[in-house]
Amino acid sequence: MADNPQNFANHTRWHPPFHFFVLPVMLINFFWSMVEFVRAPGLNSGWWVVVSLALAMLVLFVRTYSTRLQDRIIRLEEKLRHQQILSPAILQQTSALTTPQVIALRFAGDDEVAELVGAILAGNLARPKEVKQAIKNWRADTFRV
Repeated sequence: MADNPQNFANHTRWHPPFHFFVLPVMLINFFWSMVEFVRAPGLNSGWWVVVSLALAMLVLFVRTYSTRLQDRIIRLEEKLRHQQILSPAILQQTSALTTPQVIALRFAGDDEVAELVGAILAGNLARPKEVKQAIKNWRADTFRV
């Protein structure tokens, strides 16, 4: 990442072992067990459908839980950051921000957070993607899973 600074175009994080191996294998396994169940219905092949579905769900839950935990940590970090850099009047209004909006604001430099919060509260930036696209001075987050 040091050679290529993070920005809106390249900030999405892909974890190759998860996205390109574990997840596809679990999904293929589930669909293959369904095919086998249709080809040879029975208790054994039906059980493998259930086990395959459970494994696929487990993989998705593990990923979802870790990203939700990161979202909570980011929300706390941003709350502390906002207390340091925003005026008391704007700080009171930040409680109206949604969690995805706060998470998107983590990429904004300290000098533009107040302006972006104002735009969000005015209804000019509703979606996290819009917030990220409006950022001029990108602040990298390379720790995201």
